[in-house]
Amino acid sequence: MARVASSVALGSPHRERFDEWGLTVVDFARTSSAALSDALRDAEGLLVNSHVMLDAATLDLAPRLRAISTVSVGFDHIDLTVAGRRAITVTTTPVLSDAVADLTLALIIMTARRVREGLEVHADGSWNTALLGSDVRGKLLLLVGFGRIGREVAARALACKMRVCVFDLRADLPPMAGVERVATLADGLARADVVSLHVDLNPSTHHLLDAAALATMKPTAIVINTARGGVVDQAALTEALLQRHIAGAGLDVLEVEPPDPADPLLQLPNVVVLPHIGSATTETRRAMLDCAVDNLVACMRGDACEHALAIATSQPG
Repeated sequence: MARVASSVALGSPHRERFDEWGLTVVDFARTSSAALSDALRDAEGLLVNSHVMLDAATLDLAPRLRAISTVSVGFDHIDLTVAGRRAITVTTTPVLSDAVADLTLALIIMTARRVREGLEVHADGSWNTALLGSDVRGKLLLLVGFGRIGREVAARALACKMRVCVFDLRADLPPMAGVERVATLADGLARADVVSLHVDLNPSTHHLLDAAALATMKPTAIVINTARGGVVDQAALTEALLQRHIAGAGLDVLEVEPPDPADPLLQLPNVVVLPHIGSATTETRRAMLDCAVDNLVACMRGDACEHALAIATSQPG
């Protein structure tokens, strides 16, 4: 019998979707290596979330694997080189655009209006009506990446009467009314009042926003990251904030999660840090799990899956 392994505890009706296959739920973080090997030995399908690192060594434990369904839109926790070499289908759940876009707009406003500082003033019993922030109306928002989430952020920003420009290397993206495309990232960074990141984490985007890129930004500009922590050089960002080379940052993701409590970035008053809650609404998390289960069932049945990644495959040689 073909078998499915899951790092996600499933209840009804999701568990019933796998009745025609054996289902094993395994805690990757706490299970011994021997027990993990036993659980994955016969698995042909694998359901995981973004907290499970599917590196080459882990994938080697599942020699029969033919499909991975991740309950996330990101896939940097999966070794796609190995998946491609073994012709393993990898699927994602791109159903969180609204939730992440809502949080992105919230971070823009919270950072621009110095909400963290206002909360801290109130928390220590004092009162300060002179915490002057900035309006978002009329400010130029640069979206780095213009996929599903970027487009939803653009719609919300335009509704707030912001100006919007985008940088994306893909030439075939449909235009959007009121949104300008910039030719280079450097051009966009130099002009932007707000820079919001919406790209996958991969070798070409790792530390995309580094010290050199931050140095081109306005001292009044702010950085928003709801993508992946590794897209930003966090040490360089911390230094830019400390030196007031930029005005602030709103971050839902960090390079190391959870962060060291002593990380100096967490102590800066001009930074809003959230614990990676971009998709954390009841409705969105339910939709993500529904989508991931549907994806894996389709793969197990040999059906086409619209959310499968296009991965270059190669024959072992």
